[in-house]
Amino acid sequence: MTTAFSHRLSHLVLGFAAGLVLIGCASPLWAQTVAVMVNGEPITNYDIEQRSKLDLLTTHKQPDRQDVINELIDEKLKIKEAKKFGVDPTDADIDQSYAAMSSRMRITTDQLTKSLESQGIRPDTLKARMRTEMVWTSLVRGRYKESLQVGEKEVAAALQGEGDENKPQADSFEYKMQPIVLIVPRGSAPTAIELRRKEAEALRSRVQTCDEANAFFKSMQNAAIREAVVKTSADIPPALREVLDKTPIGHLTPPEETKQGVEMVALCDRKPTTLDTPKKREIRDKMFAEKYEAKSKWYLQEVRKAAMIEYR
Repeated sequence: MTTAFSHRLSHLVLGFAAGLVLIGCASPLWAQTVAVMVNGEPITNYDIEQRSKLDLLTTHKQPDRQDVINELIDEKLKIKEAKKFGVDPTDADIDQSYAAMSSRMRITTDQLTKSLESQGIRPDTLKARMRTEMVWTSLVRGRYKESLQVGEKEVAAALQGEGDENKPQADSFEYKMQPIVLIVPRGSAPTAIELRRKEAEALRSRVQTCDEANAFFKSMQNAAIREAVVKTSADIPPALREVLDKTPIGHLTPPEETKQGVEMVALCDRKPTTLDTPKKREIRDKMFAEKYEAKSKWYLQEVRKAAMIEYR
């Protein structure tokens, strides 16, 4: 496995606890011996070894065996608690998440599997960690939705605490947009993509309003214009905000090549707003994360109190 793969995986697999790479050549019999029983379910030395290897790969730190055991105990408890409330993703859901991870790493699922196996890690070890994160996040957010909400007064107080309340905020806008795509079939030659790009550039000079955009693209073959969407500056990545702020209202953004073909955005309206700003969104997201972490920790402690954990 390359160092680049290791770094990509460590950035994608978040929240992993530290683990220990077991030293020595353990026999299959030893590896399958039970180390801990959690509510009647076993955690074997093989489970600990597997998770240790994965944690070392994703954190690049020499782990501690007890940390790995605690991680696996918590995993058993989280899965069981989630099932009590009907939170139980299918294998297909996990496979889809696994495929999404490989896609973000710009490799295939087979390549991800082979890379893990080359380090002695079974794909199911990673999938088990993903399943736990999926069910626990869904359970905590679902059960404690109200207490996790962040109000505008809380955001304002946080802004004041940072000394930002009276500072001029960067301009924040509400954008009304219509995404447009000039479809290019997958596998087309680069010349086909370039032709569509030139076509898009030509249309940019002709379109002056969103009404004209709708008239052009709704009647054009191998093209589509979607329904208008409204988003604020806080919803949009900085690079796209910069493009939208430079685009005159009624005009099209520069064409961009995507999986579907050549895409643009028709900017139908742009007006200042104080409802949300990137800074407010940053503070709101941070406060939500803090509330979630506190509630998650408390909930897990309560579940642990009722659990039967037996070390062998």
